[in-house]
Amino acid sequence: MRKANLETLNRLDPKAIRKDFPILERKVRGKPLVYLDSAATTQKPRAVIDSISRFYTESNANVHRGVYLLSQEATDLYEGVRFKVCEFLGRKKTEEIIFTSGTTDSINLVTTALERGSLGSYSEIGPGDDIVVTRMEHHANFVPWQQLAKSKGANLKIVELTADGRIDMDHFEKQLSGRPKIVAFTMMSNALGTVNPVREMALKAKNAGALVLVDAAQGVVHLDFNISDLGPIDYLAFSAHKICGPTGVGVLWAREEVLWAMKPYRYGGDMIGKVGDLDCAWNELPWKFEAGTPHIEGVVGMGAALDYLMKIGRDAISIHEKEIVNYALKKLSAVEGLQIVGPKQPENRGGVVSMLVDGVHPHDLATLLDLDGIAMRAGHHCAQPLMNYLKVSATNRASFYIYNTLEEVDVLCDAIENAKKYFMRRK
Repeated sequence: MRKANLETLNRLDPKAIRKDFPILERKVRGKPLVYLDSAATTQKPRAVIDSISRFYTESNANVHRGVYLLSQEATDLYEGVRFKVCEFLGRKKTEEIIFTSGTTDSINLVTTALERGSLGSYSEIGPGDDIVVTRMEHHANFVPWQQLAKSKGANLKIVELTADGRIDMDHFEKQLSGRPKIVAFTMMSNALGTVNPVREMALKAKNAGALVLVDAAQGVVHLDFNISDLGPIDYLAFSAHKICGPTGVGVLWAREEVLWAMKPYRYGGDMIGKVGDLDCAWNELPWKFEAGTPHIEGVVGMGAALDYLMKIGRDAISIHEKEIVNYALKKLSAVEGLQIVGPKQPENRGGVVSMLVDGVHPHDLATLLDLDGIAMRAGHHCAQPLMNYLKVSATNRASFYIYNTLEEVDVLCDAIENAKKYFMRRK
């Protein structure tokens, strides 16, 4: 990962940044909003909101299909975002950038292609082959592979975790010892906050002959990286709404040669080059995978979000999150009866802290915190295989981003202490 120069870095000022987010000015139940659920979705800066409004009021038209001015403007705005995504990921080929409806759609695009046949030099998945995932995966990077294994008669192999919620690398290597065709894993766990050694895992998987997919839904939020940092990966998926953009839009990055070998995910307008009565030819990359009218305003909003974050600086964002997570781990560890779930060392996690509080069900705690204006997630976080492994039904999860402050961590800890007292009185 790129290392920030701490001597010259303009440090992030979350209090100044908060002024860019209109929703953070409101009160919830008479209390200032403390938003600690950015792992689910981030709030949107005014620049993103304005970009979508401006598109609708000035340039609304369909893309790729008109010679008139509005259509040309819409197409330029839409296609211009591919260059911004390339810059964000440290790539140069816009052909590698596929716009999807989000991380889930991106992963399903890949699994559908694998279900339909081979991928160039990679043979078709069949009985006895292995699909490897990890115990910490979000359902979006677990269920599609589970179902692909069932449909193809392949083996779904699950890599287990260490006691502190990290990848068991010995077990990872063991799971690669058979016939792995695809290895899919998250860059950062949405439920544990664990940051995985992507490059090391990708090298081992590629040496075993597998395709490699990385779920970067959380990684793009909390980590400063570019594609070349990650080793020989084949696919990377993320969602715009995790990085201050709109919902319903995302990206699949894939190596160009792999994309050429893949069959389209959906059929319809814009993804074809020529259609006859009995057959058709696909469009060129990347439009081969973008059937129908796309989420144009969503892509435009994603472009504005990327501009906003690049202006702040991803190194500054990463440093701010490390500071706030370090502080949160220390403060929460001092709360009696509170158990932090996942890695205890800050260097092994991103801006997500999951926890359990003795004697308080996670949903009850989240309900009480809401009375204090604190928005914090409770549940299985779309990671039921992980929760089953941990032998819990749910956890509370605080997730931090650029607009969160140390003072909000204090508010959270005080509210947890008050919730504990409330439930002790009721016993």
